Amino acid sequence: MRDGDPFRIRLPDPVQTVLAGLIEAGEEAALVGGSVRDLLRNDPPVDWDVATSAPPEKVAALFPDSTWQNPFGTVTVREAAGGPGVEVTTYRVEAGYRDRRRPESVQWGTSLVEDLARRDFTINAVGWLPDDLAAGSGRLVDPFGGAEDLETGTLRAVGDADARFEEDALRLVRAVRFATRFDLRLAPTTEQAIQEHAGSAATLSGERVHDEMLRLLSGPQLASRAFLLMERLGLLAVLLPELAALRGVPQAKRIEGDALEHSLRTADALPATDPRLRLAGLLHDLGKATTLGDGHFIGHETAGAELAEGVLQRLRSPRAEITRVVGLIRLHMFAYSANWTDAAVRRFVRRVGLDLLEDLFALRAADNAASGTREPLIGGLAELRARAAAAVATGPLDAGQLAISGDDLVTELGILPGPEIGRLLAMLLEAAMDDPSRNEREQLLELARGWQLPR
Repeated sequence: MRDGDPFRIRLPDPVQTVLAGLIEAGEEAALVGGSVRDLLRNDPPVDWDVATSAPPEKVAALFPDSTWQNPFGTVTVREAAGGPGVEVTTYRVEAGYRDRRRPESVQWGTSLVEDLARRDFTINAVGWLPDDLAAGSGRLVDPFGGAEDLETGTLRAVGDADARFEEDALRLVRAVRFATRFDLRLAPTTEQAIQEHAGSAATLSGERVHDEMLRLLSGPQLASRAFLLMERLGLLAVLLPELAALRGVPQAKRIEGDALEHSLRTADALPATDPRLRLAGLLHDLGKATTLGDGHFIGHETAGAELAEGVLQRLRSPRAEITRVVGLIRLHMFAYSANWTDAAVRRFVRRVGLDLLEDLFALRAADNAASGTREPLIGGLAELRARAAAAVATGPLDAGQLAISGDDLVTELGILPGPEIGRLLAMLLEAAMDDPSRNEREQLLELARGWQLPR
């Protein structure tokens, strides 16, 4: 398909309504960007974006339920049912990107082609102008050959590649995402420009890099492809030097490869539906770059947890994500054997925490798969998982599951609220974890009386 070719689209009702409203008001309106790209690939669009000749004030006036809270002319037209809405952006021309992110000036444009020219890659610089909305007929607007690039499997910057990456350094990382997501090869001039501008990725905010990393880890494609491409382009050493440092660190594994390759395989073995768990797999062995000695990596889980925390803080990750990922890395080297007592299993579950337990088992399984390790049937991961499930079912694993509370100790033993209550509850929990049959009110009170400090 080429520029000007007829192209029929089945439009969702909200999108058709927006296009019709703009056209009836005497304005030009077109689908643009990712939605048209996805339709060319026969993929269902995730988002439907509309570009128009109408200024934002007119768009907002045409659709009373719309919102406009940005300087770039994007108006969100809300669906009556409360859906995500349709984003409508006025044709615009941008100039000046001193911070490699935001244009210093934005002027409303006069044509769709002019608007498409400011976009990053040809596959995104495509549009669709309707001829008959009811029939879904229209024509492709593709002045930069994005459809042909999709057909040939090429990712190409719009116009001057150097200029596109100078405008916004995030496009360096977006190039990796689009190339791996759509299985495209980089056009030689685009690849050369990325390599020459790779250092400018250091100017990106942590939040923007973090968002792109999660997108790289959440696609159906293997995560390793994206990070190997980042390494080839010189971006990995800029954005994740701690991970890049694993290149060349030897591994004594059944599957050949260095510590970087092992880490990438571990991320690949984790579900793409959980990008944060994949992130833990990607970073789980960061400590190996600094702890190698006599063929061993003593304490690499501790060193790796500290390095990962630094990485995630630099990326401005949410606190919950940092806690989860760092916790998994710190715990991933647990050593289980079949001679563990049931009490030992309960203490393991308590130390890990119910919120991380299944994640930790998944990380260990992925680590094993990436290493070529086979767990034994007796004393292996499957056995520990089953025993942990039994421990969770029988309890207790925390003071809240005890048959008595601090209030009971105050009432029955006459103890004043304070540190003594906490000390006794901790001792009672240990006793009940050793023998869950002790988790009965009278038995626990009797134990507490024996441990009560004299007044």
